Amino acid sequence: MTALRRKTIDGGTCLGLHAFEVCDLNETRIRNIFFFMKINFTYWTEEDGKFLGHLNEYPDHWTQGEDLDDLKEHLIDLHKEFSDGAIPGIRRVGELEVA
Repeated sequence: MTALRRKTIDGGTCLGLHAFEVCDLNETRIRNIFFFMKINFTYWTEEDGKFLGHLNEYPDHWTQGEDLDDLKEHLIDLHKEFSDGAIPGIRRVGELEVA
């Protein structure tokens, strides 16, 4: 059995269970669901100090950043673009389960 975490945000009560939290804010009475997922990526630094990297799920598509945080922002943008399936021909890495 998993216990819910209770915390207060902006005067409202939130219940958290693993990767999501359900919040009921007292003032606006809006229920929000926050979902966070972990995405693996590979990165390295070039001689000029720039950070290059790619999402492990989409290894054909590299991006760069001035620092690691900037690179992460670009990788998040790539994930948003690629995961909705609107761009045809994007190659992905999959996973098989065999017995």
